[in-house]
Amino acid sequence: MKDSHLLLALFAAAYGAQVLANLGLEGINRSYVLANLGKVPKEFEGWIDSAKMAHIARYALDKSRLGVFEEIISEIALLAILFLGALTGLESLFSYWEIPYLFAGIMFFLIPAAILHLIHLPFSYRYTFFLEEAYGFNRSTPGLWLADQFKLGFLSALIVSVILCLILWIIELSPDLWWVWGFLTVSAVQIALVELYPLLIAPLFNKFEPVQDEVLAEKITDLMERNGMEVKRILQMNAGLRSRHTNAYFTGIGKRKQIVLFDTLIESHPHDEILAILAHEVGHLKERHLVKQLLFFEVLLFSGFYATHLLLRWEALYETFDFSLPKPYIGLFLLSVFWQKVGFFLQPAYMALSRHFERRADLFAAGFLGATAPLMASFRRLADDNLANLNPHPLYVLFHYSHPPLIERMQTLQRVEG
Repeated sequence: MKDSHLLLALFAAAYGAQVLANLGLEGINRSYVLANLGKVPKEFEGWIDSAKMAHIARYALDKSRLGVFEEIISEIALLAILFLGALTGLESLFSYWEIPYLFAGIMFFLIPAAILHLIHLPFSYRYTFFLEEAYGFNRSTPGLWLADQFKLGFLSALIVSVILCLILWIIELSPDLWWVWGFLTVSAVQIALVELYPLLIAPLFNKFEPVQDEVLAEKITDLMERNGMEVKRILQMNAGLRSRHTNAYFTGIGKRKQIVLFDTLIESHPHDEILAILAHEVGHLKERHLVKQLLFFEVLLFSGFYATHLLLRWEALYETFDFSLPKPYIGLFLLSVFWQKVGFFLQPAYMALSRHFERRADLFAAGFLGATAPLMASFRRLADDNLANLNPHPLYVLFHYSHPPLIERMQTLQRVEG
C-alpha cells in the first residue's frame, strides 16, 4: 500500500508539474508579448511598422488562448479516463468478452486515444476556419479538412497498432530482455518511417513536383553546380491548397533525401531569398542534422525502454489505478502517460539541439551564398508573411522553439558580416 501511495504521489507531481509549467509558460509568454506590444525591433525597422507588430501580437495571443483552452479540456478528459474507472471498465469488458491478448492491448491504447482525438477535432476546426481564417491564412475547405483528419487518424492508429503489437508479442517471447528487442524494433520502425515518409506518407496529403518556375530551377541548378553539390530531389509542394503560410523543409535519409519548398514560398519570395532558404536546407543535409537528431532520440528511447522494463512488473503500478492483474499493455499505457509528463522537462535539451542545428544551417547558407543579405531579407519576409512572434519570452523559447527567434538569427548573421 505504501508503494501505491508513493507512486500516486509521483504521478500526481509529474502530471501537475507538467500541466502547470506549460500553462505558466503560456501566461509568461502572453505577458511578454503584451509588454512589447507595437515595439518594432531595430532589425525589422522599415519593414514592419508598429501597427503590423500589434497585429502579430494579436495573432500570437489568440493562438495561445485557444491552445490553453484545448489543453485544459484535454487534461481534464485524460484525468477522467485515468481515475474515473474508464480503463478498469474497459479491461473488465475485455476479460468478459475474452478478447485476444494482442487485440485487447491495441484497443486499450486506441480507445482513449480516439476519445482525446475527438476532443481535439473542434479545436482544430476552430483554429483552421475561425482563427486562421480571420488572419487571412486559411485556404482549406471543410471537406479537405475532414479528409485530412481521417487520414491522420487512420495513419496514427495504424502505426501505433503495428508498434504496440510487436512490443506486446516481444514481451511474451522474452519477458526479461524484451526492452532490448523492443528498442531495436521501434528504432527500425522509426527509421523506416523517416525513409518512407517522402515516398508514401507525404504524398497522401500533398502533391510534390519539380520546381515549376524554370528560371528559378535553372538558378538552383547553377548554384548547386558552382558549389560542387548535387541534390537530386528539390521539389515544390502545393501547400497553398490549405494555407497561405510559407515554409521549406528537408526530410528523408539515404536515397530519399529531399528538399521541399512550399509553393506559397515560391509565390511570395524573390529568387535570391528562395536560394538563401534553399541553402539553409542544404546546410541541414550537408551536416547530417536529421541523422544526428535520430541518434539523440535513440539514446532517449533506449533509456525509456530500460526504465519501463524496470517498472512494468511493479505491482504498485497496477494497484494504484485499481487493476487486479498486472497485464503488460496496462502498464505500458500508464507509463506512457507518465513518460509524456516527465518528457516535457527534457524538451529544453532537444530544443537546444534543434536550435543549434538551425544556427549551423544559417551559417552554412551564408558561406554557401557568400552573403548574408538574402537570408536576412527572407527572415523579414517570413516574419511578415507568417505573422511570426518577434518577441517570445526566453523561457518560452527554451521549451517550445525548435528554431531560434528570428531576431536572434539575424543578429547571428550580422556578427558574421561585422
